[in-house]
Amino acid sequence: MNEEKLNNFVGQMLQDLGGATSVALVRLGVRFGFYTTLAEKGPMGSQDLAEACSVDERYAREWLAQQAASGYIEYDPSSARFTLPPEQAMVFANEDSPVYLVPGFELAAACIGNHDLVANAFLTGKGVDWGELGGCVFCAVGRFFRAGYLNHLVQEWLPALDGVVEKLERGAKVADLGCGHGFSTLLMAEAFPNSKFFGFDFHAGSIEKANAHAHEHPEVDNARFEVATGKDFPGDDYDLVTCFDCLHDMGDPAGCATHVHQALNDDGTWMVVEPNAGDKLEDNLNPVGRLYYAGSTMICIPTSLAQEVGAGLGAQAGQARLTEVITAGGFSNVGRATETPFNMILEARP
Repeated sequence: MNEEKLNNFVGQMLQDLGGATSVALVRLGVRFGFYTTLAEKGPMGSQDLAEACSVDERYAREWLAQQAASGYIEYDPSSARFTLPPEQAMVFANEDSPVYLVPGFELAAACIGNHDLVANAFLTGKGVDWGELGGCVFCAVGRFFRAGYLNHLVQEWLPALDGVVEKLERGAKVADLGCGHGFSTLLMAEAFPNSKFFGFDFHAGSIEKANAHAHEHPEVDNARFEVATGKDFPGDDYDLVTCFDCLHDMGDPAGCATHVHQALNDDGTWMVVEPNAGDKLEDNLNPVGRLYYAGSTMICIPTSLAQEVGAGLGAQAGQARLTEVITAGGFSNVGRATETPFNMILEARP
């Protein structure tokens, strides 16, 4: 027994437990507007925050203490006031920030809430349908990825594809598979008004939310949403097909690749955005891989195994495995167009 190693590991566990128990408190902070209030008003005492957010002071005081102990906010003993620094505000208060991570805490809560469903799947080997997952997993997933799409999709990812932006500017036909609540579809539609965008998702509840989202942006009138899977979405002669963080969730991703290949025109492009994982397990033993493997265990694998074929790629499939799936559908040219710390952007052509 190495006592130093044991003590270091206990220290790590204390950090992990602190993070785990912070999930509920972060969600309370968002629910009552604590983070946005601190960001807008600057240093505040517990009474100030309680009055501004219409909550009880004693609860606010304890919440502030936990957040300060976590390093999420700062405390000044001389004034007994708490501050949300601008760096932390990017994570907790600015929904358009590329590092807005509040939806990650919502996902963590949903994973805990779905523990029994997934535990039963461990015993049976069966899946858990996307629509069965509670805690509005699909809401949290949509919000979690929204920040990346908002800050990278139009600015970096599409320009990294050969000739695609020029087509979109002239007027192209685009299918966005697994569109969820439609964030990616509407961002592209707003940026390229001469093109037509069709968002497809197999989950009717998500398409309902996507249509509601579209109604909130009546100025964007070139996007439509419809329930369909990656293997049966309608239409052909598409100039661009996109899949954002969803190919690995599909039961039959190779079947999707085949259908996409058939639906594209001869000069079309398939953009596949997936978690930025290495091809070997040891390449992914890091903080980002830790998060993705957890989400994959509780969400991605159960969702895939509940569908036809049940390929179970997982969120950390890696470029080599994804390329095998894409080429199995008939694509001959697959490469990495660009990447972020969280995503790889693959470009596939017939």
